[in-house]
Amino acid sequence: MQLSARSETGPAAAPGALRRRVLSALALAPPAVAAAWFGWPWLPLLTALAGVGMAWEWARLCRAGAVGMSGLVLIAGVLAAIATAAAGRIGDAIAVSAAGTAVVFAVARGERGGDPLWLAAGALWLAVPCVLLLWLARATGGGRPAVLWIFAIVWATDIGAYAAGRRIGGPRLAPRWSPQKTWAGLLGGALCAALAGWATAGLVGASSALPLVLASAGLALVEQFGDLAESVAKRRFGVKDTSGLIPGHGGLLDRLDGLLAVVPAAAAISLFGGGVLAWR
Repeated sequence: MQLSARSETGPAAAPGALRRRVLSALALAPPAVAAAWFGWPWLPLLTALAGVGMAWEWARLCRAGAVGMSGLVLIAGVLAAIATAAAGRIGDAIAVSAAGTAVVFAVARGERGGDPLWLAAGALWLAVPCVLLLWLARATGGGRPAVLWIFAIVWATDIGAYAAGRRIGGPRLAPRWSPQKTWAGLLGGALCAALAGWATAGLVGASSALPLVLASAGLALVEQFGDLAESVAKRRFGVKDTSGLIPGHGGLLDRLDGLLAVVPAAAAISLFGGGVLAWR
C-alpha cells in the first residue's frame, strides 16, 4: 500500500537497485489506490492481505526466521481484528487486538526462542492501524478522500525525504537507529507532505488550505519516526530487511512502517478534530 524510495544514501541508490525500487513501487501503488477508491470489499481484502504478510514478517523477525505457534496466533489475531473491523464493529476490533496481544504473549512465553514482549507488541502495532484504516475509510472517519489523503502524505514524505537526503545530505537524524536518515530528509519529507496537503485542500474545496497543510506536515514527521521505530526493531534483531517479498524494497513492514504510524495519528485527528477533511 505504499509507494516508497526510502533509503536516502548508500548502496540502495545504485542505478540497478533504484530501478528495481521504482518498478516495485509502480506495481504497489495502483492496487492501493484502486482499493481505496472502490472501498468494500476491496480495501478490507487488501488490508487483510497486508496484515497477514506483516504479521508473518514480524513473527519471523522476533523468532530468528521461524514462525512458531506464537507467530501463527499473531497472524490469526491480526486477521480476526481486521475481519471484525470490516464488519463495522470498530470497538470490538480494538478489543480483539488487545486480546490477541495478550494471547500472543502467553503463547510466546511457553515457546523456546524468540522475544515474547516484542512479539506481543507487534500484535498491537500491526492490528490497530489496520482497524483504524478501515474506520477512516467509512464516512464517519472521512471516507475515501481521507484514505487517499493519507496515502498521498506517506508517499510524498518518502519521496521528499529521499530526494532531500540524497541531494543535500548533512547531519544524520538518528545515527544509532538509522544511519542513512538525515535532518534534510526529515524536512524535505515534511515539505512534500505539506504540498500534498495543499493540493488536497484544493481538491476538496477547503476554504483555507492552512489546516490541511499543517496537518500533513505534522503527519510527515510522524511517518518518519514510524520508520525509525522499525529501524530500532531491525537493529534489535540484527536484520537489514524484514523479508524479501518486494524486490528492491525488502518486506512489507519495510514499506508500511510509516503508514502504521500515520494511520492512528490521522484517526485521532478525525476523532477529536471533527473529521480529517472537515476543515472547510
